[in-house]
Amino acid sequence: MQVTETLNAGLKREIQVVVPAQDMEARLLERLNDAKGKVRINGFRPGKVPLQHLRKMYGKSMMAEVVNDILSKSTSSILTDRGEKAAMQPEVKMTEDEKEAEKILAGQADFEFSIAYEVIPAIEIQDVSGIAITREVYDVPESEIDEQALRIAESARTYTTKDGAAENGDRVTMDYVGKVDGEAFEGGTDTGANLVLGSGQFIPGFEDQLVGAKAGDEKTVEVTFPAEYQAAHLAGKAATFDVKVTEIAAAEPIELNDDLAKNLGLESVERLREIIKGQLENQFGSLTRQKVKRQLLDQLDAAYTFEAPARLVTAEFNNIWLQVTRDLEQAGKSFADEDTTEEDARAEYQRLAERRVRLGLVLAEIGEKAGVQVSDEEMQRALFEFVRRYPGQEQEVYDFYRKNPNALAELRAPIFEEKVVDHLLAQVSVTDKKVTKEELLADDEAEKAEAAEATDAADAGEAAPKKEAAPKKKAAPKKKAVKAEDTESADDAE
Repeated sequence: MQVTETLNAGLKREIQVVVPAQDMEARLLERLNDAKGKVRINGFRPGKVPLQHLRKMYGKSMMAEVVNDILSKSTSSILTDRGEKAAMQPEVKMTEDEKEAEKILAGQADFEFSIAYEVIPAIEIQDVSGIAITREVYDVPESEIDEQALRIAESARTYTTKDGAAENGDRVTMDYVGKVDGEAFEGGTDTGANLVLGSGQFIPGFEDQLVGAKAGDEKTVEVTFPAEYQAAHLAGKAATFDVKVTEIAAAEPIELNDDLAKNLGLESVERLREIIKGQLENQFGSLTRQKVKRQLLDQLDAAYTFEAPARLVTAEFNNIWLQVTRDLEQAGKSFADEDTTEEDARAEYQRLAERRVRLGLVLAEIGEKAGVQVSDEEMQRALFEFVRRYPGQEQEVYDFYRKNPNALAELRAPIFEEKVVDHLLAQVSVTDKKVTKEELLADDEAEKAEAAEATDAADAGEAAPKKEAAPKKKAAPKKKAVKAEDTESADDAE
């Protein structure tokens, strides 16, 4: 095998490989001899089939196996011999001429092919002891725990039927039919619907017109759907709802006591507070972690400036751009609505893609040198957590990931990254700073931008069998739901 470097420019490499015809012939004869004692052909005793007859019958298919074997093994061996790591799977090119290919399979011509790839640049690990990070810490006060407990209790509040007119805070039970231009629309009809007046659950103006209503009343409620209503065909349109009130019920007072906790399935109100405190601490702890990680990555980004493999950057940019354009399309918006142009947006996301690739390579190198490992137990736990997102399809998703190493690698990547971050945080200077909730929640514009740019990463779900779509909610008169991206962690942006 003759190996010749034909391109060495920056990170780009191209290798020309020539396997002489006589070498191909030798490999073929080895396979034919191996097959001689195994094949069974009518008219010949076992092991006595002439090689020429075997070659006539199986020569072309066996030579194709030789070609595939060379292609599968030579790329990795060449890279190993050169001491290089390819950023992505190398691109292999060989002849597309059918006559030339026939000659190769017949053992009458040299087998020539080229390997094109980009190398991962050499990264010199730098000392991180000079990195200083401020960790914002928010201590959850008892008042906030009680406030959250009251919100939970509100969902379990009991109501008692009452005579008289409905007031804010009362629960109205009703049947309604929504109409636009005098025609009932899909999803605009319901029976036995419950609405707590003043809750803001329905679109603006609807609840106000039910204040003062009594059981048995029939009313026509006139409203206008918000301009950004979730059902695009109703957005901004005037509508009427023919409402029949069937019951008015007054809310019973809420008290934070053991009886309330037991109604929620807990043994005591202290256990309720304990659970709420843990949830709030996890929530704010995630925000703290997110900000700490961002500071670390920002300083690593400033410390490591090297050329990133173009194919990796392009792949990352395409993932980001697909998500951005999909989000704009779903929101019915344009780049102008976001106070930018497509050209400026492309440039911004290109910079983000380059940053992500560089940081990914830096973290991978640091983790490898530090011996960071993701255990089988951690992978199993991550897989089970992921599978739980697909109720009813658990076995299908589980089997998919167990049979697809590349998909499993996508689950491993974020675990590995977090462990490398923990490794680095143990070496840098971290100073705790007590902050208010408002200070912890405050994000600068860069954080907001990158949070919006996040490709879900994981991205791991894209490769998995898709979930069934959730049943559609009634189109009206509910308010627009909060979009998923509004609540995602900015940590996903990395």
